[in-house]
Amino acid sequence: MDTKFLEKLRSENGVTLVEMYASWCPHCHNMAPVIDDVKALMDGKANIYQFDIDEYNDLAEQLGARSIPSFYIFKDGEQVWKYTGEIDGNTIVGKLQEYI
Repeated sequence: MDTKFLEKLRSENGVTLVEMYASWCPHCHNMAPVIDDVKALMDGKANIYQFDIDEYNDLAEQLGARSIPSFYIFKDGEQVWKYTGEIDGNTIVGKLQEYI
């Protein structure tokens, strides 16, 4: 799945947000409602995917996720932004809109 997802991601047009998180991470738990809000606000405008690093370790390695939560924005298959740690939802939405 990991390799196929990256291939799919690199062939997609448009803007995509990818979050790498872990179920045991308190910072990731704090971000969960924020990402839910981002999903609702960006519905139909950007693709948003979330992956648990314990289940998708290969993908985390390929993306270079050394800390969690880690966020990546891709535009037309190219990574254009990365952020690690807790972040305000308005900042994420602003970044997504910047690339749309």
